[in-house]
Formats: sequence, structure tokens, C-alpha cells
Amino acid sequence: MNPAENGAQQTPGAYAIETLELSRRFGAVAAVDRVSLAVPYGGIFGLLGPNGAGKSTLIKMLTTLLKPSEGTARVAGFDIVQAPAEVRKRIGYVPQLLSADGALSGFENLTLSAKLYGIPRTERKSRVDEALRYMGLTDAARQLVKKYSGGMIRRLELAQAMLHRPAILFLDEPTIGLDPVACLSVWERLRALNREHGMTILMTTHFMDEVDELCDVVAILHQGRLAASGSPARLKAAVGEGATMTDVFAHFSGGSLEEESGYRDARQTRMTAKRLG
Repeated sequence: MNPAENGAQQTPGAYAIETLELSRRFGAVAAVDRVSLAVPYGGIFGLLGPNGAGKSTLIKMLTTLLKPSEGTARVAGFDIVQAPAEVRKRIGYVPQLLSADGALSGFENLTLSAKLYGIPRTERKSRVDEALRYMGLTDAARQLVKKYSGGMIRRLELAQAMLHRPAILFLDEPTIGLDPVACLSVWERLRALNREHGMTILMTTHFMDEVDELCDVVAILHQGRLAASGSPARLKAAVGEGATMTDVFAHFSGGSLEEESGYRDARQTRMTAKRLG
């Protein structure tokens, strides 16, 4: 796989993601309230916050799935409202919900994705083979996805998202429902995408060990607003000596992970675990 052909070197703008006073209201409720962020190219950025903090709404705006009520944002150098098609060419998105078809093989899923991305017919097979090899799925390429393990499904979804070689990859809870071994496998692939291909990654997570392992910079949202941002080390130092990322989360979000994770979180996790096997 070549370095991201839609990457930072080939797109305008100083930042991979830049928002200015970005807001989204639903009636009287401000789901995202005047959020300003600047995410450099080439890093792994963690977006944290309790349920209802605005993480999903923010990602939907950045991936052009939802228009902002106010403010502006540029992704890979292009305005999300004025040039949404240009943004979509340069991003990959792996949602929390299942995006692979269990009734198709891994190869068939990727071939379909290649067609949807508009990859020329003459390049499709080589791109698909390359993605399968990179994600360690070559031997399982012809198996039905419904027979894959949870970790294999997540790696297939990453393969789908990287087929068009995006500059920026958006991930929503990439390891939810996975066992520790599968988590480590996904972490390894994400580090490789970032390190070897310069891919900028923005991910949401509730797992603080995932933040410590992967993220260069994090932002914490609380009630739709930006509560804090910085490297994990700097945020820990700001909270106090010996602080962990769990302490940081609790300090800036006004609660704890245990308090914020109620019935909805438990239900979602179990549903995700069930569909990932």
C-alpha cells in the first residue's frame, strides 16, 4: 500500500481536521456547542466524553452526514458544507454498528466497497488483495463473514475503510465487544496504518487503556462543549500527581466512567459483542 494517495501532502490546509465554533442544535438542545478543535496530520486523536456529550453528532458533521447549525469545519483541507464530496473522497469511516455483510465473503465485501468508492475496475482486485493482506485476512478471504471472529470482522471493516487510501480515518468505538486478544490485534493494525502510511486517525472510545496505548492527543466533550484537550500526559499532570486517564475523564466530564455507563451502554456493548461473536 502506498502512502495515502489522498493524504496531507496532496490536500490544502494546515490541519487534518479544524473546527471553529462548530455547533449543532436539535430544537432547543445544543448537542454540540461551539466546539473549536485543530487536529494535526499524522496523529491518533481520541474523542472522549460521557453518553450524550456530543461525540457522535460531532463525527457525523465531520463526515458530512449531518450539517452544522452554526460554525465551520474543514476536513483534509475542505469545508464540510461547501465541499462535502471532496471531504468524502479523503476520509474513511468505521461505525460502531456492523458495516460488513455476513452473507458475503470477505473478498466480496471488499469488492463491493471498491465499486462504491469508484475504484477503477482494473485496480479493484489488486486493491482488495492488498487490503486483505495488510489486515491479515488473506487466508479467510473466501469465507463468509458470518463465520469470522469479532476481531476479524473489525479488521475487515478497517480494510473496507482503507481501500481508497484515505488521508483521515474516523472510528467509532473500534474495539467495543472484542476480547483482549482481538483488541490487541486491532490496536496493532491501527498503529501500522498511522505509522507506515501517515494516516490521521480520529477515534471515540470509553476504554482508557486504549487512550493510553494509542492516542497522541485527546479532547474531552461534556454537555456538547469542549472541556479539555491535550496529550494524555499533559492532562494527567493537570489533574494531579499519579492521575490516570480515568481520573482525567472523571475530572473533566463531571462524573466517572462507571456512573456514565448505565443501561444503554451495557445494552449496546452486549449487542455489539453478540454481533461480533
